[in-house]
Amino acid sequence: MVDYHAANNQSSTGGVQTYMEQENDWDRDLLLDPAWEKQQRKTFTAWCNSHLRKSGTQIENIEEDFRDGLKLMLLLEVISGERLAKPERGKMRVHKINNVNKALDFIASKGVKLVSIGAEEIVDGNAKMTLGMIWTIILRFAIQDISVEETSAKEGLLLWCQRKTAPYKNVNVQNFHISWKDGLAFNALIHRHRPDLIDYDSLRKDDPVTNLNNAFEVAEKHLDIPKMLDAEDIVNTARPDEKAIMTYVSSFYHAFSGAQKAETAANRICKVLAVNQENEQMMEDYEKLASELLEWIRRTIPWLENRTQEKTVNDMQAKQEDFRDYRCVHKPPKVQEKCQLEISFNTLQTKLRLSNRPAFMPSEGRMVSDINGAWHSLEGAEKGYEEWILSEIRRLERLEHLAEKFHQKAAIHESWTDGKEAMLTQKDYETCTLSEVKALLRKHEAFESDLAAHQDRVEQIAAIAQELYSLSYADSASVNARCQKICDQWDSLGTLTQSRKESLERTEKQLESIDELYLEYAKRAAPFNNWMEGAMEDLQDMFIVHNIEEIQGLITAHEQFKSTLAEANKEREAIQAIQAEVQKIAQSNGIKLSGANPYTTITPESIDNKWEKAMDMVPLRDNALQDELNKQNSNDSLRAKFATQANTVGAYIQAKMEEIGRISIEMNGTLEDQLTNLKDYQTTILSYMPEINTLEGSHQLIQEALIFDNQYTSYTMEHLRVGWEQLLTTIARTINEVENQILTRDAKGISQEQLYEYRASFNHFDKDHSGALMAEEFKACLISLGYDVENDKGDSEFARIMSIVDPNGSGAVTFQAFIDFMSRETTDTDSADQVIASFKILAADKNFITADELRRELPPDQAEYCIARMAPYTGPDAIPGALDYMSFSTALYGESDL
Repeated sequence: MVDYHAANNQSSTGGVQTYMEQENDWDRDLLLDPAWEKQQRKTFTAWCNSHLRKSGTQIENIEEDFRDGLKLMLLLEVISGERLAKPERGKMRVHKINNVNKALDFIASKGVKLVSIGAEEIVDGNAKMTLGMIWTIILRFAIQDISVEETSAKEGLLLWCQRKTAPYKNVNVQNFHISWKDGLAFNALIHRHRPDLIDYDSLRKDDPVTNLNNAFEVAEKHLDIPKMLDAEDIVNTARPDEKAIMTYVSSFYHAFSGAQKAETAANRICKVLAVNQENEQMMEDYEKLASELLEWIRRTIPWLENRTQEKTVNDMQAKQEDFRDYRCVHKPPKVQEKCQLEISFNTLQTKLRLSNRPAFMPSEGRMVSDINGAWHSLEGAEKGYEEWILSEIRRLERLEHLAEKFHQKAAIHESWTDGKEAMLTQKDYETCTLSEVKALLRKHEAFESDLAAHQDRVEQIAAIAQELYSLSYADSASVNARCQKICDQWDSLGTLTQSRKESLERTEKQLESIDELYLEYAKRAAPFNNWMEGAMEDLQDMFIVHNIEEIQGLITAHEQFKSTLAEANKEREAIQAIQAEVQKIAQSNGIKLSGANPYTTITPESIDNKWEKAMDMVPLRDNALQDELNKQNSNDSLRAKFATQANTVGAYIQAKMEEIGRISIEMNGTLEDQLTNLKDYQTTILSYMPEINTLEGSHQLIQEALIFDNQYTSYTMEHLRVGWEQLLTTIARTINEVENQILTRDAKGISQEQLYEYRASFNHFDKDHSGALMAEEFKACLISLGYDVENDKGDSEFARIMSIVDPNGSGAVTFQAFIDFMSRETTDTDSADQVIASFKILAADKNFITADELRRELPPDQAEYCIARMAPYTGPDAIPGALDYMSFSTALYGESDL
């Protein structure tokens, strides 16, 4: 039977009273229908007797047996569980009226407004008023407290019937009259809860009387629900009485309320387990993605830290191309994966907070901070690798230039020294005349002058070789060997020169005649010849410049050199004039010259030939310098082009970053509108990618031209790449924040207006628009929302709140943490105690549960999920196969819920 004592503990509300007023305002004219009145008499009488039997009495005639008010008061005491005022035992009319009034007053005290029902009418046996009073009692104590999915009373009872009979064919419950005429709905209710009592498939829709009697008999025999209706009355009435049907159906509801609780408990457990399964899958996905990203970083960093030097510029440029391929092809997907990893981590933590689960702690080394640290190391290695490649290219270019210069100077020097040792070691002076010895001595003095002039070149050769060695030139061994050979030969020449000079000076006393003109010619021709060789060497010298200023400096130096050519030509003409004077003196004095100038090997012809070669080299040098100037002008154009694009892109990125900052603070519209607008905004930003690619192309041209500086812009490609990645990451994080707000709103049932209010309060106190509130700002915000956090007691409350919204103690409260706190304060959530209570219902109040009970009450996948994770129960009342659902439930929510 039904226990109505709980109804006595509920206070009356305005909504309940309004509903009772509507139900009490029943159309009393309908009771004049004999068929309906008959159904109500039988149903209400059976309903009253089902309760009066508990006190050992019953009624036979509903309008007669309640006239003295005694059984009416007894009925109310039984169904309410309360004691009424002591009844009057007299037989007079006044005693009966007083008893009925006590009953009516008790009904009114329960929030029921009785319309047009007086004690005199009940005492007089007015059938219509008596039935109306009983219907009022049934509504208050049997139907009003029925609640299904936020609907109550009649709507809740109807929804319950629809839910329970939905799977059954030929059953469509839409009301409490004609939907029940064929009897199938009654049988479906019984079969749904007790399939062992009804063979539903054997019932026929065209045999309503059999169907109705079968349901009435089974309910009375097995469910202790008295027979309140007659099958023939229902079938033979066009529209059965709604109140009679509702009264009878409510008995089924209360009879099966225990099964309803078990179903509710199972639904709660299913919901909790589904959340847990989804969270575990997200954790596994995070761990997998984090492991793959960290492994890629681990493999990539050693490659970026490899500083193995190459031997040629081409080899280093191949490394530069590999690095460019890594930057443009391999890294961008990993940037996206890193961003997605952060989004997944934030979403998972939000879901865990919303479901009262402990925060997710990734396995060691896979925290977002660990990934950010590894990424920072990657970018540090990447920056150092790029700088190293550029410095190596410069170093190798410098080495190749120095090596070419070394070999050029060495070849000139070796050409000059060829045969000098043989000349110095010959003893031709022993058989010469005095004049010839004097000539040999002068010639030797000229050679010494020439030798001294070549000292600078030998020192330059040694300095270049030393520099090549210090810069780790690949072929420095052969360079050093050649340099050593030149130095050894130079030392030998110095020794031989000194020895020959001493030999000539010993015989100089015997030699008196020296041709002064030849000597003067030799003395002037030697330095001039050396100057021409130096000039030719300079005109052929290779050069490397990196900007217009450097090439203009070379051009200026070349122009200065050309300005000295006039004086040099005068010197050449003066030297040639000495030789002409020799010829003139010889002719005028009839002297027969014996051959070439004895003091020098430099002939006038060789001077003229070298002069002509030097003059031919001047325009070639002009052209080479002009070509390099044109190249540097072209490079300057590339700098200007890149700077124009970089300044535009940099300003765009900065503007968009500021705009995103404003958007995140001034979001308007619903969260879905904000999400749509943000994604459209993201699409707009991504459409700017071609400009970035164009800039990358210009940057590639800059690198291919080996341009290492740009005075036209402060932006570097690395700076812009980082800015672009930050822009994409910021918009993605903003979108994720809105998505998490939607999750919070949907999970917590927060209205859009509440979110607006929270956002407005947050933005009002976020004075610096940083997206976070400092402790004092957050405290002011709480005060504005009605929280008492100002006095001593408030300080402890504020400290408690800060430990929730700022668990890391950073001193700042984000908007997401603020929303989580407000939603936790204003909504109800599942807890470990609720889940334990639900399991206790499924376990029939036992302290443990069995695998069979889980499989019977839960869907298969979630039942197996529980069985696999529940520990064996070890309490004193344990049986074989008992499982501990309490420790399992607390583990779902973490130790904090214990």
